[in-house]
Amino acid sequence: MLERRALLEGRVLVFAAIIVSALTLRVGVTAFTPLAARISEDIGFSGTIVGIFGMVPPAMFALSGLLTPYFAKRLGLELTALLAMLMAGFGMLARSVVSDVGSLLLLSGLALAGMGIGNVVIPPLVKRYFSDRLAIVSSVYITMVQLGTVVPALVAVPVADAFGWRVSIGMWALLGFAAAAPWVAVLRGRRADHHGLIVTSHIEPKGQVWRSPVAWGMAGMFAMTSLITYAMFTWLPKLFTDAGASQAFGGSMVGIFALTGLAAALGAPTLVTRVANPFPVVVACATCYLIGFTGLLMAPMAAPVVWVVILGLGPSTFPMSLTLINLRTRTQAGATALSGFTQGVGYTVSCLGPLCFGVLHEATHSWFAPFAMLTIAVVIVVISAWHACKPRVLEDSWMASKH
Repeated sequence: MLERRALLEGRVLVFAAIIVSALTLRVGVTAFTPLAARISEDIGFSGTIVGIFGMVPPAMFALSGLLTPYFAKRLGLELTALLAMLMAGFGMLARSVVSDVGSLLLLSGLALAGMGIGNVVIPPLVKRYFSDRLAIVSSVYITMVQLGTVVPALVAVPVADAFGWRVSIGMWALLGFAAAAPWVAVLRGRRADHHGLIVTSHIEPKGQVWRSPVAWGMAGMFAMTSLITYAMFTWLPKLFTDAGASQAFGGSMVGIFALTGLAAALGAPTLVTRVANPFPVVVACATCYLIGFTGLLMAPMAAPVVWVVILGLGPSTFPMSLTLINLRTRTQAGATALSGFTQGVGYTVSCLGPLCFGVLHEATHSWFAPFAMLTIAVVIVVISAWHACKPRVLEDSWMASKH
């Protein structure tokens, strides 16, 4: 049985490192996207290159998900987190001063690789240091990820108007370097003293993550949730302007969709940790998806805020997935492996969401086929969650799969 301690007892630096790192994990994406057209006019690249920039974040997150467990095993979670934040900070700073598209792409990839590594190592770090406080720390760090998604998108254009796009995308490098600082202190402290930390087992589990139905359930749940979310972020404005709304209105609906997700990030981890099998919560999320899809398809302007708020509750399965990484593993090594597999597979699949949604819309000149695709994704979320939510752990399931 775990000993419960005060939230920050002996763990202030680690908590600070996790929180500031979580804030850093999306800023390189959402600070750039609103300015892509402006940057392309200044540097000189085509709309095709803008599309490539749009595919870089999920591609780098996917690659990081698959490779990070290998590096974390050899370097340790804390050093891996430190290097990730330095990569993010340097990449964001350096890309803000270059003047050719190749360097911009390369340095963006470096920054996003750092953020992708951070995506993978933070859940097992939470398990390592806060296994007695999983619900509250998961809620806080996932909320920070959501804030790091929303805030840069809101301030990118005003800052660029006042100081130029280079300042607007470069200033977030400070956050990456700020996130690196406490990890340096944590590493020094770990060498000197382990007092006051609640650390999970270091025993290396014997098995292969891809053999586990828990892992595939988690990956499917994460992948389809991300696919739906990216598709909605990309296409909600177009859907509303086609229905007769202004561009500003379409943008505000994206903001409401994001803010609803922020609210879900506060509550979902606590809810998941309090029930043995949170599958009914996933069914409720799936119902929200389907209601939102139906409203947007049949009568988007009848009650747009209602449809978007209900739709925004669907991706509560995203913070649920991140929390389940720790709840469905017994060891730190298991959590690292499951985090890497879930996010590696998940982001690989999810990057197809906006593309396929757009292709179907263009091919049919209708929104029916794209929403039919997303409905299939919802079905996969439910099927995957059936396996991910069962009260069992990865280490047992991958051992059982060998016999």
